[in-house]
Amino acid sequence: MSDIIVRSARPEEFSAVGELTVEAYRVSGYLDHDEGPAYARSLRDAARRAEHGHLLVAVNGGDELLGTATVIEPGSPLAELCGETEAELRMVAVSPRARRRGVGETLTRAALELAAERGAKRMVLSSARMMTAAHRLYERLGFDRVPSRDWYTDGGLHLLAFTKDL
Repeated sequence: MSDIIVRSARPEEFSAVGELTVEAYRVSGYLDHDEGPAYARSLRDAARRAEHGHLLVAVNGGDELLGTATVIEPGSPLAELCGETEAELRMVAVSPRARRRGVGETLTRAALELAAERGAKRMVLSSARMMTAAHRLYERLGFDRVPSRDWYTDGGLHLLAFTKDL
């Protein structure tokens, strides 16, 4: 989609970005587990993501929010998986109204570029087993599954690890 622009989120957009993230996860059924309510609060807190990471948004030419992603660096309180020389891709979400238009791919490519520009040698991410559409995107973009880095949340949700050298 040629009119997708990826940029840093603006403070006045944080609330809308948080709501878009929750809506995208809820519509996809990704909050239908025991940790769903707590995770929804985390997804909604875009201001915290901007404070402790790089909060990206995808917009159309008219600044309509289409999606979001967060790039986290080692040492951030939001880091779950990234180690030294790595960046972590978190909370990728595309508005249900903007799906199947290349928004997720555009956001992921922009996140990879940002991580490389900031000196990361590898991008890592965790993804729930049910997020199969996202897995296909990550594999198409050259991410590899790394089962040795899979992990479980405190609530027992199994998260799959993916990495991509930059």
